[in-house]
Amino acid sequence: LSSVGHDGPTIATTDYIKAYADQVRAFVPGQYRVLGTDGFGRSDSRENLRRHFEVDANYITFAALYELSKQGQFDKKALATAIKDLGIDADKINPLYA
Repeated sequence: LSSVGHDGPTIATTDYIKAYADQVRAFVPGQYRVLGTDGFGRSDSRENLRRHFEVDANYITFAALYELSKQGQFDKKALATAIKDLGIDADKINPLYA
């Protein structure tokens, strides 16, 4: 994986528990964030499952922007706008407890 050739963050997503994708963390250089569905049986479709567990395209995009902001490659002040534009509910209960 070190030959991927980018300096940005890596966002791993899975329809399984986060620990599944976390197994390769030691082999991925740089920032590595895992989004996963630590639970099951809570949604009637994959689309709803991914939205509930915050692993859909909008949450992946936000995770990448957040990691880029930590590296100084994205304006932290723009994160609030990104949350709004992506339709993310910042006050949503953590999916593990919902």
